[in-house]
Amino acid sequence: SVTMAHGHGHCSCCCGEAAAGSGGEQERGAAWGLYLRIDRQRLQCLNERREGSGALVFRAWEERKDRTQFVESDDDEELLFNIPFTGNVKLKGVIVVGEDDETHPAEMRLFKNIPHMSFDDTGREPDQMFSLNRDPAGELEYPTKIARFSNVYHLSIHFSKNFGAETTKIFYIGLKGEWTEAHRHEVTICNYEASANPADHKLAQITPQTHFIS
Repeated sequence: SVTMAHGHGHCSCCCGEAAAGSGGEQERGAAWGLYLRIDRQRLQCLNERREGSGALVFRAWEERKDRTQFVESDDDEELLFNIPFTGNVKLKGVIVVGEDDETHPAEMRLFKNIPHMSFDDTGREPDQMFSLNRDPAGELEYPTKIARFSNVYHLSIHFSKNFGAETTKIFYIGLKGEWTEAHRHEVTICNYEASANPADHKLAQITPQTHFIS
């Protein structure tokens, strides 16, 4: 029977029609899955008023309009996020959602691969800088220079100013791109071989190498 050319039909259905049809929202959400690749144990937000609140803004794209989770700055309008990833990331775009008022960040400066940045370090030239518009609905995507952000294991985002309020408030930060397992893990695999523990060995081989979030 004709329906046996099975794999083929399936492929065109999942990549083609779904994107155009009702799956559009879902397809788009999947592209913003990099929040799942953040090393949350080491994620930092400097100058957050409430400890741990900076981590709340990295969540699913579908939840970008959730007003209950946000971070607010403390001493002045600046916020600095240090975001370590669990692998290497090709960063393609950023979304920033704030309030439709003066607390919305007005400038975003991106730095790659400088772990543990402090406000003292933000004087240096960023890898890319954006002037932001107020975006309470999460509709604006700021595209990165992909060649510059194609091998990022740590991203720092500095919000240097807002639209005039004393503090800055952010509800959601979306990160779009692809994730690959870091090659730096090879170090741990070598250690396993030195100790020659067969159980560890098996684990190392099963681990899939590359996952794309496209």
